[in-house]
Amino acid sequence: MRILTISIGQVAPLVGAHHPDFTVVPSAINKLPVSQIVNPNPIRVGLLGLDGDEQADLTVHGGIDKAVYAYPSEHYDFWNTLLSQESQQTIVLNHGALGENLTITGLLETEVYIGDRWRIGAVELAVVKLREPCFKFNSKMAFKGAAKAMVKNAYSGWYLRVLTAGSIRAGDLIEVIAGPREISIAHQNTI
Repeated sequence: MRILTISIGQVAPLVGAHHPDFTVVPSAINKLPVSQIVNPNPIRVGLLGLDGDEQADLTVHGGIDKAVYAYPSEHYDFWNTLLSQESQQTIVLNHGALGENLTITGLLETEVYIGDRWRIGAVELAVVKLREPCFKFNSKMAFKGAAKAMVKNAYSGWYLRVLTAGSIRAGDLIEVIAGPREISIAHQNTI
């Protein structure tokens, strides 16, 4: 279990917002890698998230309980296939393309539970809840069924609270400290 990529985004206009009232909305869903296995730059993690990362609508993104968004790299094949079929052209998404801060490997929604803690070096994070995609995710993916596909397949990823600030980098190992193990992210997708 490790971090493959760390990505951040700035608030910018998101066009084609797949919303009946808007064609352009502010969003920071466009995340770009700032630390990768081939160039593992250290990135500071504070109580409100990664240095340089922004959120456009703080009523539904960011804050203490949604400081960092993690997503399994194992789901990228699903998205590349689905989006390629929908667009009828080959799509190969880069890490961060789903709006995540941490693209990880070795943990899936079925294995991650609310209340689990992660130790990454000196940094400690806590699993808080699944991601619930909105119309902005549809716009980012250029597919009006993207949010529905994420929920239906339970490929949501999850939000993390920062318990102990510090620096992390791509390649860092994730040590999982089990919480109460009552509700997994996959189960939360069904309720």
